[in-house]
Amino acid sequence: MKYASEDRKGPAVDETAGPTAVAPERPAQGAAGASSPQDEQQGTRNKVARSILDHGPSTAAELALRLELTQAAVRRHLDALAADGVVEPREKRVYGARGRGRPARAFALTDCGRDAFDQSYDELASDALRWIAQTAGGGELGEAAVAAFARARLAAQAEGYRRAMESAEPEARTRALAEALTADGYAATARSAPNSQLGEQLCQHHCPVAHVAEQFPQLCEAETEVFSRLLGTHVQRLATIAHGDGVCTTFIPKAGKNAHSTKTTTASASTAGRNPA
Repeated sequence: MKYASEDRKGPAVDETAGPTAVAPERPAQGAAGASSPQDEQQGTRNKVARSILDHGPSTAAELALRLELTQAAVRRHLDALAADGVVEPREKRVYGARGRGRPARAFALTDCGRDAFDQSYDELASDALRWIAQTAGGGELGEAAVAAFARARLAAQAEGYRRAMESAEPEARTRALAEALTADGYAATARSAPNSQLGEQLCQHHCPVAHVAEQFPQLCEAETEVFSRLLGTHVQRLATIAHGDGVCTTFIPKAGKNAHSTKTTTASASTAGRNPA
């Protein structure tokens, strides 16, 4: 079996350092700190994907020339990347008269493949929310405008969660909400609170907007309000990923234990995302 390092025609070009830079030689197999064959394969595969990102849809021949690999090696990596959904083959666009034979296939990154590289979505979202706040006048008016946006953003999601919970028995509604949140990427679970007689805890082990929510706690507050409406009871946010906790944790009291008034619901929502003690 041949590894990626055996397919090279010459020294590898380090794409990040410029066209004349040469990557340092890898230590011999068996030496201390030596890379495994799997690491070499993955490293070369990443270079193939990066080259497509930098130069656009590319044929195996173009990639081989660019990365100083054999075309056979490049095709193996392209096959693996295509199987993982990172790239997809397309018919290469020909300008002018087309020659005989089948047109060469060019490989382009899929949306999934692009997502594997650095993105600026968090920065874009933060800039947009900051603009909303400033346009509304800043201060309390700006905070209220961001809160209104957060509620509007969650409205469509809330309807989806409501439908998912409709067929659940009352005692299973928190679990149904957790399953709906998981389908949206929040990796949520429902479990008994430390004192099971008092209620349950809804735990979100992932937050897709954690970096933005760190700057704009209104996102967490709106989410807490949605949970309260869906479950028909006041809820209390105990911890959030956005503020350094490992899990977003929301306490849901058992039916009949809701001795607090609507005032408590408002208080719980107002501290959501701010990691109350």
